[in-house]
Parts: sequence; C-alpha cells; structure tokens
Amino acid sequence: MENNVYKVYEDEIQLLEEEIKLLAEKYDDLKQESTFYSDEEILTSIKLFQKEFQGESKGECPSDLKAQLESLEREMSFLMKFTGIHFTSHSKKTLEKNENRTVQKHRLSGNCHSLPFQLEFQLLETQNKENVSAVITDFNIRMESEEYSDLSKFVSSTEKHGNLLLFFRSLSSYAEWYEHRRCTFLHFKAKYPDVVALPEGQLGDYMILRNPKLPGFELMIVWKIHIDEEGRTTPVLDLLTKVPEQVLERKMAPFENAPTCFRSMLLLFGIETAIENLIKVAGLEKSIPALLTRGSNFKSTFN
Repeated sequence: MENNVYKVYEDEIQLLEEEIKLLAEKYDDLKQESTFYSDEEILTSIKLFQKEFQGESKGECPSDLKAQLESLEREMSFLMKFTGIHFTSHSKKTLEKNENRTVQKHRLSGNCHSLPFQLEFQLLETQNKENVSAVITDFNIRMESEEYSDLSKFVSSTEKHGNLLLFFRSLSSYAEWYEHRRCTFLHFKAKYPDVVALPEGQLGDYMILRNPKLPGFELMIVWKIHIDEEGRTTPVLDLLTKVPEQVLERKMAPFENAPTCFRSMLLLFGIETAIENLIKVAGLEKSIPALLTRGSNFKSTFN
C-alpha cells in the first residue's frame, strides 16, 4: 500500500517536472523574440532617454554615459549613410538548444535605399573545447527581383550558398546604383521637361530624348545595372536612335556612329556630364547634324 502511494507521488512529480520544462522553454522563446525598430526611431529614443536622464539628474549626466550615447549615435548614423540599409523588424526563435548545439530561426525585414527586402534563415551554432562555429541554413530571400533577371539570379545564388555577408554587401552596391539612376533621371526630367521623357516612370531603366522642333527623332539612353552571381555590380549604359524618314532624306549622316561616340563620352566625362551634353545637343535642331555626321564632330559638340 505504501509503495503505491509513493508511486502516485513520483508520477505526479514527474508530470510537474515535465510541465515546468515545457513552460521554461516557452518562456525562453518568448524572451528571445525581439523586434527591431527603424534606425531613426532608435536614435530618437536615445535622445529622449538622454533628455530624461539629464532632467532627473539636473544636468549632471555622467561623462562616460554621455560619451557612449554620442558614440552610438555617430556609429548608427554612419552605418545608415554608408550602407543605405535600414532594418525595420527582426525576430528570432530558438528551435534547439543543448550544451554543444544551438539552432535559431531568424526573420529580418528592411530597406536598402528604395529596395525592400525580407530574409528568413536558420543559424546553427556548434561549440567544442576549441572554438565556436556558426552556419546559416534554410536561407530564403524575398525581394521584387522577378523583373530584374540579374538580381533574380544573384538572389538565387545567395540563397544556395547561404552567404549573408555577401548579400548585404552586394545589395548595398546594387541599391546605391539603382537609387543613383532614379535620381539622375528625375533630375534631367525636371531640368529639361520638354526634351526628356520617362515612359516607365522614375524606376524604369531608360529615358528618351526628343527634339520639339524635329518630330519623330528620338534618342534613347538605356541604363542597365548588372549584378553577377558573385555580387559584382556594374552599370551599363548605351544609346539607341530613332530617325524619321524626313531626316534620312535630308542626308543628315550615319547614325550608327552615335552610340559608339556616346560610350566614348561616358568613359571621358562620366555619366552625368555625358547625358547633360547629349540633352543639350538633342534639344537644338541645328546641332543634330553635327552630332551625327562624324564621331569627331560629336565629341566637339560636348566641349
């Protein structure tokens, strides 16, 4: 009889221990769930905390704490400007944990300049007597990359190799060129509204130059951004021409030289200067023959 009583108590104790273990694991997961606010919100919170702390201490803020806050603000501001990356949310959940092995599932979202991204991956950490190693698995990237074949190939390659550092470094470079192209197109559209057209809007990859005095004549500047599977980003610009029949009848000249000359101008003067001068030439009817007759004449109009 006494043994049966002890057996009942032992079973109850075992059930309680198992329940405590499950609750502890749930609590640990909840404790590790975290949300990252935007960098601007963090900076605002730091400044607010600094004000409140100074108010409570009547302006007698410890110099070391104040220096740490200022250093943190500078570092965060520098990273935002340098990379263009802003994290808007982050969460993590522990899937497995023991003395030698920890598996966590991470979710990240944010923007790199004007390009949004979402990441999901598992981080496997293993520890032995000598060192600690970490491996990324189940890497999944969500971006609006379907319409950009090069970016889509890069995303697929990065998911396959699980290289998180390569992704952020290359995305920063790609998004910087993407933003630079957008701002450049908008700048010239605002400056020369009668000459510049953006058929696909500010996010398109080409702009068209038209001469109001010469209907049907168009110069198309195509600006692609190539990124290979290793993350190397390269801007590629070219010039296409559309010539009406009346211009050809006036024997203005061989138009096939214009793209070659434009590429030469890009190498000599850079993107903005080459486009600026091309717009000025395209907007003046009397200058178009000089633009298209010979490569040397084309270069001289830019001087």
